[in-house]
Amino acid sequence: MGNIKLKNIKVFAYHGCLDEEGKIGSDYRVNLKVKGDLSHSAKTDALADTIDYVHLNKIVKEEMAIRSKLLEAVAERILKRVLDEIILVQKVKVEVSKINPPIGGNVAMVSVIRSKSR
Repeated sequence: MGNIKLKNIKVFAYHGCLDEEGKIGSDYRVNLKVKGDLSHSAKTDALADTIDYVHLNKIVKEEMAIRSKLLEAVAERILKRVLDEIILVQKVKVEVSKINPPIGGNVAMVSVIRSKSR
């Protein structure tokens, strides 16, 4: 088994319950970690035999572009697509963070962390 991590994917998106959030948007950071059997690709050195992190990044960016009220919903879509589209992934964990959330205080970010396994 092995892990592949994508750290600090920077995205501008329009998530949130407030109408203003849907109009002005906000900065987000996403961390993604997947676990799967990487032993075959380690031997073959072939992209077709591994978990392609370009594909993982594409999933994150596409799902972050779909407006949601809750970060939990965005995280769920990312988890589902990773497991649906990349058969080598056995477990996936995602952290979606909103930078400078409008919650009436000095808060750097708020994050939702979710994971799923086959």
